[in-house]
Amino acid sequence: MLNAYFYDSISLLSAISMKTTITFTPVDIEARKALDFSSGDVVRVWNKITEANGKTRLQAFEGMVLARKHGTEIGATFTVRRVASGVGVERVFPLFSVMIDKIEVVRHSRTRRSKLYYVRDKAIRDVRRKLKKDVRVVKKGSATTTEAVVEETPEEVTA
Repeated sequence: MLNAYFYDSISLLSAISMKTTITFTPVDIEARKALDFSSGDVVRVWNKITEANGKTRLQAFEGMVLARKHGTEIGATFTVRRVASGVGVERVFPLFSVMIDKIEVVRHSRTRRSKLYYVRDKAIRDVRRKLKKDVRVVKKGSATTTEAVVEETPEEVTA
């Protein structure tokens, strides 16, 4: 008789555990795993920001993905770089963060490397290349001198 109760309680527990699912996070993990973006893609990450008065608002951070790390594990991260006011800004986002509302892929691009850290140096080289050197002959008094005048182009370099 003891064995019958024992087996009935085990079948009851297995039936209960089959019906209930425990969620530890409000993030849809399967949807985040299914996101198809890699290094070189331009993404827009919508961040939840809590203001001083307690309200939350969404702020977009759009830029190029430099790296994805740790695949689709719980600790997976991705690095996004953008140029804001002529200064390069990089942020590392956890893929399964609760503070991320959504991730939009703006543009796909094909790259041959998985980590694009060389883009940091490439952006600096592009800025220097855009600066043009102009040599002018200037008369000061009776002596003639040459000056190097640097002209900046108003275009902003995005990398």
